[in-house]
Amino acid sequence: MARPIVTIVGRPNVGKSTLFNRLAGRRIAITEDTPGVTRDRIYAECEWLDNHFTLIDTGGIEPNTTDTIFVQMRKQAEIAIDMADVILFMVDGKEGLTGADYEVAQMLRKSKKEIILVCNKIDKFVDEDNIFEFYNLGLGDPISISSAEALGLGDLLDIIISKFKDYHDTEVDENNTKIAVIGKPNAGKSSLINRIVGQERVIVSDIPGTTRDAIDTEFEHDGQKYTLIDTAGIRKKSKISESIEKYSVIRSFTAVERADVCLLVIDAIDGVTEQDARIAGYAHENGKGMIIIVNKWDLVDKDNTSFNKYIEDVRNKLAYLEYAPILTMSALTGQRSNKVLEMINEVMEFRNLRISTGVLNDIITESVLMNPPRTVKGKRLKILYATQVSVAPPKFVVFCNDSTLVHFSYVRYLENKIRENYEYKGNPVIIEFKNRGE
Repeated sequence: MARPIVTIVGRPNVGKSTLFNRLAGRRIAITEDTPGVTRDRIYAECEWLDNHFTLIDTGGIEPNTTDTIFVQMRKQAEIAIDMADVILFMVDGKEGLTGADYEVAQMLRKSKKEIILVCNKIDKFVDEDNIFEFYNLGLGDPISISSAEALGLGDLLDIIISKFKDYHDTEVDENNTKIAVIGKPNAGKSSLINRIVGQERVIVSDIPGTTRDAIDTEFEHDGQKYTLIDTAGIRKKSKISESIEKYSVIRSFTAVERADVCLLVIDAIDGVTEQDARIAGYAHENGKGMIIIVNKWDLVDKDNTSFNKYIEDVRNKLAYLEYAPILTMSALTGQRSNKVLEMINEVMEFRNLRISTGVLNDIITESVLMNPPRTVKGKRLKILYATQVSVAPPKFVVFCNDSTLVHFSYVRYLENKIRENYEYKGNPVIIEFKNRGE
């Protein structure tokens, strides 16, 4: 499942960004004593007691204002509220209850989301009595904390993760292959989904950014269940002007986390862009299966060498994805669209492939004999044995005498030798070296 989303909201200058930085474990948001400093959303991945969630900081909500900046901040906060699984409504325990707090509380009550009332700036024991007036908001028991002094944060985090219970209990169908369709805006992602499914299940438009959220399309083919996750196209930061589109970036990354296989859709006319590489890199780092779809191939001027040149260019720009198959197609005309599901099934087969320990060690032993590790400062790496510890993605642990002697080039060499025997098409192969006894 995707990570739950926790959004911090409240009127300006109650300490939202300070709390965000504390929970995120590092200084990310700018914190000043001036209202309105956080004008944009910012997010971070957090973890507490093995529970992972996405935390969003928002600008302060001024309910009754015509100031352009505050109006825009309020719109962004409303979007973050709509996205949230849990909302941290922050109030100022030193200043006390204000009319603006009532207005924000009313806005949150309409959202019908899980709300935790957080009373900040309770820096001393004598300040505890300040929380009682916030019962008037009708949002349950206020939780007293001090973001600045890091007081009460453990209790707050315990309450936050307690709200994830239903989320984690959701049953996952292991026989359902989840496919995230990723790429920059207007590359043809929605058209590809419609072509695969065979009907108009997703609105298709020539206007970039039509898909605002991750949309799931479930279908069945030859007895196999699939879920296609269409995502809002991810633009470069400098080009994200609409507040709603900024939040769609979080949903797109979340879609990658949920997926088994990612289809990176590249516009054949534009070629591989910096943004394509960024999106693909995120999927690669998360160990996802990958297929590169070069869409709109029907619009490319071709000659006898154009295909090979194009593929070479893609490989050069996405060198770390050399394991990913490339399919040139046209979602508009249907050219080679029948190949997509075939490739997905093949990638999934390799994704779940397990090599027996005996066969794996035969491969490693032969590889070491052909190309022994180099000596480093008079010491030589000795490989003892290897085993596959997991699938999806395939992960191998190699036990040795001293893991500090391992060079990344030798890890790459062993990966290539494993792939010579078992292709693992469309999947990253993870090899980890450990000292004997670890």
